[in-house]
Amino acid sequence: MAVVDLTELPALLPRYGALVGLDLGEKTVGVAVSDPTRTVASPLTLIRKSKFTDDAKALFKVMDGREVAGIVIGLPVNMDGTEGVRCQSNRAFARNLLRLRPELVIAFWDERMSTMAVNRFLIDEADINRARRAELVDKMAAGWILQGALERLRSVEQ
Repeated sequence: MAVVDLTELPALLPRYGALVGLDLGEKTVGVAVSDPTRTVASPLTLIRKSKFTDDAKALFKVMDGREVAGIVIGLPVNMDGTEGVRCQSNRAFARNLLRLRPELVIAFWDERMSTMAVNRFLIDEADINRARRAELVDKMAAGWILQGALERLRSVEQ
C-alpha cells in the first residue's frame, strides 16, 4: 500500500491485526511482533542478512500466518535529528518490500538509543555475557522499537 507516517497507520489498518517491528542492522534483521490488539511487542527472531530477496522471503515467512496488518521499521536518526546513510538504507529496504508486496503498510519509528538501551538492560539487569548479547540485541531492539511505536499509536488514538 504505502510507507506512511506512524500517526496515519491506524486509519489504514483493520481494528485487529499484529504489527511486525524491524531493527535493520548491518548483518542481521531483528524481528518482533505484537499481539493482534497491538498492545504488547515481543522479540521474535533474528534474520541473518544475505541478499535482499532472501531476507524478504525470510521476513514474509515469519509474517505469513500471523495476520500481520503492518510493519514498523526502526529509523536510526542521528542524535541531532538528521537522517544519515543508514536512514536512507532503511527507507530503501521499505520501498523494496513494497515492490514485492504492494499491499503492505509500512511506518517508521525513531529508534535512537534503542540498541544502547537494550544493551544496558542486558548487561545491568539480565547479566548476559557478550556472546549471548550479540545473539539477542537486534531482536530485542526490534521489540523495543515496536513497543515504542505501539505506545505512540495508543496516545494518538485517544
